[in-house]
Amino acid sequence: MLEQAETDKLEELDALDRRILNALQLDASQNNAELAMQVHISPATCLRRVKRLIERGVIEKQVAIVAPDKVGAGLTAIVEVTLDQQAFEYLARFEAQAAQEAAVLQCYRVTSSFDFVLILQVADMAAYHAVAHRLFGAQANVRNVRAFFSTFRSKFETRIAV
Repeated sequence: MLEQAETDKLEELDALDRRILNALQLDASQNNAELAMQVHISPATCLRRVKRLIERGVIEKQVAIVAPDKVGAGLTAIVEVTLDQQAFEYLARFEAQAAQEAAVLQCYRVTSSFDFVLILQVADMAAYHAVAHRLFGAQANVRNVRAFFSTFRSKFETRIAV
């Protein structure tokens, strides 16, 4: 259940904010004048709204999405990790180490039979093994690791419906 502060933030997004967010999620490279024209507002209003969305943390960052196979990172691994001890400090320690690993694109603490799901992007199986050794083999607190390797990506989306 959302806390009241989170609910208030959701309600503060009006239709114009949503149009701006949808447009930026599809193409954040457009300049302010192009964005303003696309969402049917003045450039000054558009700039003010985007700045406010950034200041409020609704827009976390603007990035370029790179094709993994074009830069030599064609192997995607989805990895489930179970720790021996699940006390907060052990979970936080593992998360901090995962965050430092460049190959880890996403790290989720999850509920169920394992503690984390990681999404890794590496060049090949040898590169995966090197990351696995650093993240899982050298960790005394890692009990179990189960990895799945993508054979085909049928959908990849970064856009959140707003």
